[in-house]
Amino acid sequence: MRKKLLFVFLLLGVVETFGQSSDRVRTLIVLFDGLRPDYISAQTMPNVFALSHQGCYASHHHSIFPTVTRVNASSYATGTYPAAHGIMGNTVYFPEVSTTSGLNTGEYENLQKISEATEGHLLTATSLGEALKKAGSQLMVFSSGSTGQALMQNNSVNGAIIHPDLILPETERERILRIIGSPPAKETPNRAQHEWITSAFMHLGLAEDGPLVNAIWYSDPDGTSHRDGVGSPSAISAITYVDAQFGRILAALRERNLTDKFNIIITADHGFVTHVGKTGLANFLIDHGLKKSKESDDVVVAGGAIYVKDHDPGSIARIVKTLIAEEWVGAIFTAGEKAGEMTGNIPGTLSFESIHWNNPKRSADILVAVNWDNRKNIYGFAGTDLATGVAGHGGLSPYEVHIPLIATGPGFKREYKSDLPTGNIDIVPTILSLSGIPAPPSMTGRVMSELLRNGGNKGRQKPMVKSISVSSGYSGGTYHLTLDRTTYDGHWYIDAAHVVRK
Repeated sequence: MRKKLLFVFLLLGVVETFGQSSDRVRTLIVLFDGLRPDYISAQTMPNVFALSHQGCYASHHHSIFPTVTRVNASSYATGTYPAAHGIMGNTVYFPEVSTTSGLNTGEYENLQKISEATEGHLLTATSLGEALKKAGSQLMVFSSGSTGQALMQNNSVNGAIIHPDLILPETERERILRIIGSPPAKETPNRAQHEWITSAFMHLGLAEDGPLVNAIWYSDPDGTSHRDGVGSPSAISAITYVDAQFGRILAALRERNLTDKFNIIITADHGFVTHVGKTGLANFLIDHGLKKSKESDDVVVAGGAIYVKDHDPGSIARIVKTLIAEEWVGAIFTAGEKAGEMTGNIPGTLSFESIHWNNPKRSADILVAVNWDNRKNIYGFAGTDLATGVAGHGGLSPYEVHIPLIATGPGFKREYKSDLPTGNIDIVPTILSLSGIPAPPSMTGRVMSELLRNGGNKGRQKPMVKSISVSSGYSGGTYHLTLDRTTYDGHWYIDAAHVVRK
């Protein structure tokens, strides 16, 4: 049976024969969408919890801001920030596609439109899949999340994307489904699809001549937390379920004597907070006469990004001045006057460059994060912001920025905890280093050498926390904005932003 399956894989062209020894060490990236560090315990996630003690645990790991899924899928895949890769939010604005509204990057069809409009430049930085292709290797992505998120991880489809609603290469869809079975429908919690992608990985990703790198992305706890809340019984149940699916993978590695043939990196795209707000950004601008209507192109809102027609400086200044006075509004960012400037061009704002969001063509005129505080919800989980809905992410609270990172396998130290800062952009440079593949020049993330068995951090500087503050008066008082960043070895990571009005 095993020989028959291997023959089918080779016939499909999905799995490449690398001409390498079967002793090669491969990598598995595991992402749990919306996983907070305080979700990980011996009771809720016994498999992940055990690995966090047996392998490496990086306790100061960072999501990339905006702390949303497709930004972080793109950031980890390219080893760099939105300033370089060009995906500015979960919703993005490309006037070449639509002049009056943003595009949801969760939908594969929208990404195709963007790619066509930009002559194939959906991402403007080299991705993991492209770096592996240059080295003669492949990447397989398995995902129960959105089709857009799946594509962001392997934008050039070097290898395969296996998703319940998207299998690429499209020419192989029918034959792949004969191997792994038809996908189940999406639910909340998304248990059936979690099980399906896990089985698909065990069939395809663990093949003897399988890809050098696999990535599996579980859409929970994100999906359930959005609906039912942070730490809700259903969210905790969903977390335990995806941990059990990951446990199936660990068991398969043990049974096939592959434990020492795989490095495993576990993380998330972002954390989560409870929402208690009642005001949406687009409606607020319309109600205050700063945007003509929902369909108007004078001002277009895409998530927290505000695009002003013709970059009109008067309109930009009026919008910022109005937002500064609103209690629900947190950090505000605008373009800096010049390169390297950490303050924005409007008083009271910080620059896009201060948060790695200064893309020369795709940045908006204003970027807004909602305000947050440390309040606990009814389930005892801290972190509340003034966005609308039940619960979510996207802001600059530490509850959304700080996420877990666990690494285990032959390339990593054992029983090691690090408090050095790391970020999602550091994952791929580390994987490429472990595989002996040069990182493309566009990758600005660092190799997390402090976690590597043959690494170390001798001669490196100690991390330093640095804050940048700006203020601006308004009719009711003064708006104070502070951005906290941790600097280490020439890299700086965004920790949180705080707003105080007096």
